[in-house]
Amino acid sequence: MARKASGADQLASARELLRTADELRKAQAVLLPLELGMSLEETAKAIGRSIRSTCSMRTRYCRVARCEEEAPQTKRALRNRAIATPEREAQILDQVLEEAAQGGVVVVPPLKEKIEERLGKRVALSTIYRMLARNGWRKLVPDTIDTERIIREL
Repeated sequence: MARKASGADQLASARELLRTADELRKAQAVLLPLELGMSLEETAKAIGRSIRSTCSMRTRYCRVARCEEEAPQTKRALRNRAIATPEREAQILDQVLEEAAQGGVVVVPPLKEKIEERLGKRVALSTIYRMLARNGWRKLVPDTIDTERIIREL
């Protein structure tokens, strides 16, 4: 018994692909099972490809069509291996950096342990530095001028 064809949500975009012979085969691999109820074997025979390549065409087409629909709109949304969402990162930093927000000093290694505890996984120091930079924290370097000497001279 043949499986019911999936991918009905890509039906309209498959119809638009009917331009070149290769695109026609890809579109037929999606359309024929959905519109005519053909099995994978019948579809493969109709488009002149093997069952395996027909199945691959369908799967690839559906995967690409879904990815285009769900594509992120901004560069910031392209964080492929992000540990947390930008909102979650900001929330964690707000919790961990309470005393630093009032003018305290941020020391990253102890901060790393607190963030790892909140996230429930280990992270690299560079991840912590990037997280701080993304959320507006920056490294402040003390002045090299001896301010005490200047004050004494006044």
